[in-house]
Order: sequence, then structure tokens, then C-alpha cells
Amino acid sequence: MPRANLSAVSEFILIGFSTFPHLQLMFFLLFLLMYLFTLLGNLLIMTTIWGERSLHMPMYLLLCALSISEILYTFTIIPRMLADLLSTHHSIAFMACASQMFFSFTFGFTHSFLLTVMGYDRYVAICLPLRYNMLMSPRGCACLVAWSWAGGSVMGLVVTMAIFHLTFCGPNEVHHFACHVPPLLTLACGNNVPGVALGVSLVCIMALLGCCLLILLSYAFIIATILRIPSADGRHKAFSTCASHLTVVVVHYGFASVVYLKSKGPQGLEGDTLMGITYTVLTPFLSPIIFSLRNKELKNAMKRTFLSNL
Repeated sequence: MPRANLSAVSEFILIGFSTFPHLQLMFFLLFLLMYLFTLLGNLLIMTTIWGERSLHMPMYLLLCALSISEILYTFTIIPRMLADLLSTHHSIAFMACASQMFFSFTFGFTHSFLLTVMGYDRYVAICLPLRYNMLMSPRGCACLVAWSWAGGSVMGLVVTMAIFHLTFCGPNEVHHFACHVPPLLTLACGNNVPGVALGVSLVCIMALLGCCLLILLSYAFIIATILRIPSADGRHKAFSTCASHLTVVVVHYGFASVVYLKSKGPQGLEGDTLMGITYTVLTPFLSPIIFSLRNKELKNAMKRTFLSNL
């Protein structure tokens, strides 16, 4: 990610929550607790899956990979945000800003791709049960996870290269708590800024919509198959294996659509700071709760793991 030769900016100032000076300590305590809970929740899920042999199946191994991507995504943004809430010095170096954007987009899109793979896993398990062991073999599952990480890395590289090849002439105040695309675009100068902004928006929206449409297609087949199951117990059992994943998908894409698809009005950049919290802090906070409470098998395994360590 080479720095643009004509850029006059050597660092950026993250405005973040400095517009709420009297609330910064409260924000710090709240976000710290949510971040610690997110870490502990995902680590507990990973420990339980690796410790319980009965959970060594594609559905839970994919969940483990999802927890890893979530931990890395939050680690890219939240510690820096917490430090800024307690500091009066909010500058971030040019290359550090580029690195943060690259890793946040990489892990964020990896998370979306893994959710899509999990939807495919549920489709194969319910609609093609006789072919499940072949289609979701350990090798096949590993390939899908690897492609998700590769796709996330490509997305992170494309977006970061596009943004940081622009010229930044000053000012250098970013109206966000992280190196986010829209506020950085307002600081860029040159005739190519509108084209880059449109291109980045299209790439991000198409990737998110593509994943969302694939998940919806998977669940269309899943629902059609479940409705053909004669017994109510059978239908309930089949749908219960999808409930936690479907809930996380709704939360994930619901908040993502707010961040990426909302109109950019005059006050849009200030709103991005607060809206970014929903996607950066709230969604990772809710994800382990949903998977722990809505997945009966995982919940029981967690109880056994916790009780055995007492």
C-alpha cells in the first residue's frame, strides 16, 4: 500500500467522540465492557468447540472461524478507539491509517463471506443430507474457509489501494473514530475523487448484496424443504439448526445496510460516527450471545465445559 507521492498529509486526526467531551468516560467504560464481553464470548465458543468432540463438524468449525474473524476485526478498531477516548492526542500516521483500513475491511468482509458459507452449509445439511459428507468434507470445508479469507483480503486490498492512492492536500481531520472511507474521501483532492468514491461504493455494495442474496437463496430452498417435512417436530428441529445463523445474518446485514446504503446528507459524516458503533461494537457484541443462546447443542456443551472446570 504505497503512499501517494503528491500527498501533503503525513498523519490524520481522528475526531471521533471529541464532539461529546462530557460523555467520553461513559463511552469508554461502556465500550470497554462490551469489547471484553465480545472477546470472552468468542473465546468461550472457540474453546468449547475445540474441547467437545461432538462439535467437530463443519457447522461448528465454521462458527469457530467466524469467531476468529470477529476477534480480529474488533481488535483492529476498538483498542485504538478506547485509547483515543482517554487521550487528547488523536493523531494516526498515514500508513497506520491505511493499515487499519486494510485489516478492518479484510476481517469485515471475511466475516460476511463466512456467514455466506454457513448458509450454504445449512442448505446442504437440510436440502441435500445424503450428499452432506461429500460436499462438506473436512477438505471442502477448509477450502471454503480459505476462500473466504482470500476474498476478504482481496476486498481489503482493493479498497485500501483505491483510497490511499488519492491525494490528500489537507485538512487532515477525520470525522470518525477510525479510518473509514466516507470521511477520508471528503479530505481527498483531485478530479478522480468522485470516480474512486463511486467505484469503492459499488464494490462494497455489490459484495454485501451478493453475499446477502446467496444467503437468501439458500434459505428459500431451506424453507421450501422444511415445509415439506410432515411432522411438526421434524420441522422445528430442522429450523432450530438455522435459527442462530439466521438471526446473526439479520443483525449483521441490517447494521451493514445502515452504514453502507444510507444517503449521505450534509450531516452524514457526523452520523457515520454513531452509526459506525452499531457495526463495529454492537454487532460483534450480539453475535456470541445469539449463537450461545439460540443454539441448544452449543449451549449445553458450554455448560458442560464450564461446570467441568469448576
